[in-house]
Amino acid sequence: MGNHIVSDGHNKMPLGQDCHAWKKKTSDVKEKYDFKEILGTGAFSEVVLAEEKRTHRLVAIKCIPKKALEGKENSIENEIAVLHKIKHPNIVSLEDIFESKSHLYLVMQLVSGGELFDRIIEKGFYTEKDASKLIQQILDAVKYLHDLGIVHRDLKPENLLYDSIDEDSKIMISDFGLSKIEGSGSVMSTACGTPGYVAPEVLAQKPYSKAVDCWSIGVIAYILLCGYPPFYDENDAKLFEQILKAEYEFDSPYWDDISDSAKDFIIHLMEKNPDVRYTCEQALQHPWIAGDTALDKNIHESVSAQIKKNFAKSKWKQAFNATAVIRHMRRLQLSTGIEGPSPTHLLMPEEDPEARTLHCHQNSSV
Repeated sequence: MGNHIVSDGHNKMPLGQDCHAWKKKTSDVKEKYDFKEILGTGAFSEVVLAEEKRTHRLVAIKCIPKKALEGKENSIENEIAVLHKIKHPNIVSLEDIFESKSHLYLVMQLVSGGELFDRIIEKGFYTEKDASKLIQQILDAVKYLHDLGIVHRDLKPENLLYDSIDEDSKIMISDFGLSKIEGSGSVMSTACGTPGYVAPEVLAQKPYSKAVDCWSIGVIAYILLCGYPPFYDENDAKLFEQILKAEYEFDSPYWDDISDSAKDFIIHLMEKNPDVRYTCEQALQHPWIAGDTALDKNIHESVSAQIKKNFAKSKWKQAFNATAVIRHMRRLQLSTGIEGPSPTHLLMPEEDPEARTLHCHQNSSV
């Protein structure tokens, strides 16, 4: 199925044949990598665990069928260009790109430390300080993106994975499906993201900016301190109404032991008016992050109980199954060249039809 024509500035040219170095890797990806097993499936792509033949290093390869890209070539070009610019210790990096007649293959850094909620539940001890350190890393990474003119637009706990299984592993932002570079003058008004984490101005279909990410970080901080989301309703319309009004509470008894400083931090990020809302820079200077106001009291029991109750596995399992990576790595260490159980055991459960995502739609009035 011949090359797709994509727009690159004024010249239209096939993928793989212009001046961008990252488009030149057109050799067969399977010459360099051994494909192991499927780690997850997304709407348009599949993520596969692979081993680089030369170094035996494991990577995650996002396989995108070109059929799925028809008419979307520009947006995938954008995603690749965005990913390729990003080099930050808390953001999963794009290492390489290959193209075959039928597919695009994005070779991504593999993170193998598992998901944020899993790790919190497994801990015996968890404090505001731990939450503050996590949020600091996320703010640092998002500030870096914002300085590059990139808005993530879909920050949520499912997109936060640990780099390794080490106790002191850093957290990594792992999904850039919806990233957009803030164009000069371009109005970003696609209603995207997952309802519970989406800023009021997105739902109001107003032009929006970097401030949407700061709102989402506020929501994540809220969840990290109590284990449940600030906005929830079975009925989407009611959920949207709560968010549009920025109506949330620090309910008793869950918030009784949480510091006023933590609440103040959240209030500044979950501020309805994006012009008043803290930027990443301001949030990084807040005493709950930069000072010593985050408490050392163990809040593990209540938070982990709430996470288990409110974030059912199937609801927040996503297009990337980190536990499969860990299992596979353990098998590699245990077996000496003998294949482990068939990969089908590691396939993800069917996507939960109840897991609600707000489909992106262009605001036609803009």
